[in-house]
Amino acid sequence: MSAHDAGTLAISVVCSAVFVILMVMGILGVWSLSKATPVTANEAPAPERTPPPRRPAQRRRDRGEIELLPADATVTFAAERSAADIDDVFDALDRDLIGLVPVKRKIQEIAALLLVDRARNKFGLSAPRPNLHMCFTGPPGTGKTTVALRMGELLHRLGYLEKGHLVHAMRDDLVAEYIGQTAPKTKRVLDRAMGGVLFIDEAYYLYRGEDSKDYGQEVVDILLQVMENERDKLVVILAGYKDRMDEFFGSNPGMSSRIAHHLDFAAYELDELVNIGRRMMEQSNYYLSAEAEVAFSEYLTHRMGQPRFANARSVRNELDRARLRHAHRLATELDRSWNRDDLMRIEPADVVIRA
Repeated sequence: MSAHDAGTLAISVVCSAVFVILMVMGILGVWSLSKATPVTANEAPAPERTPPPRRPAQRRRDRGEIELLPADATVTFAAERSAADIDDVFDALDRDLIGLVPVKRKIQEIAALLLVDRARNKFGLSAPRPNLHMCFTGPPGTGKTTVALRMGELLHRLGYLEKGHLVHAMRDDLVAEYIGQTAPKTKRVLDRAMGGVLFIDEAYYLYRGEDSKDYGQEVVDILLQVMENERDKLVVILAGYKDRMDEFFGSNPGMSSRIAHHLDFAAYELDELVNIGRRMMEQSNYYLSAEAEVAFSEYLTHRMGQPRFANARSVRNELDRARLRHAHRLATELDRSWNRDDLMRIEPADVVIRA
């Protein structure tokens, strides 16, 4: 066979193979189409399923809004208090703090205002958000920080603060030493406090009118702006001695106008201080013997007339010293046996009457 004939034969074989492959593919395609569900000219494809439209109540819940009650509905404030779960906040205040009846009454009034505001919202009776910035005045050790902590928790449960945490600050946390540093320093503290309570102790130290180079006024200006523009995100509580806070407000009338609630924390009476000490001892599994309680009352009577007395703070400090003396008294008698009551009982020897 010549080369020309061999080439012609090879081409013929290839063409035949291609033709067979195409025939097989065509037969398979026709078979698969016959298995498919036919769609007639008059039959449209099935439309895509769409979810049913949401009712107005569902749309309000999706946006975090309160579902409105019918106009003829009723509410009870026992149910409102229970729904907000605030009773244990007041129980904690009574448990943590002796006395302070006017302060506790004011907190109940604020809670009542917010409960009524919540109930009104359920009927669509909108009103501007109440101003909740506060000023706590009084001597040290009268429970201002504790009340601020509970206030944050209360406002969170009532839905007026997102987090309800407490950020404690003083002048050094806000005012910088050099130009250009005070604003960033203050804003960092404000950022940490957002959603909760910013408690500024001894707030009058922010302003030093006699020092023209002091940067405290810059902090005051920033606070004024934030207290107005971010009042739905932050509650500011200023604290300090009443006479100094009055001077501070006199020098900064804009700050005074932004404070809605003034709570005055009076100094404790002797019997209240003794009760505070007794409660502190119980919480630590100690107790004062009858004689030691008399000695402790004498110590407080003497100490209350001295400078820098700090009420409950001074009570705690003296009881810490009494525990120290009690421990030393027991531990120095190495061979003596002590029972459980001995380890709990504070005796007059452990209390120093003169400080």
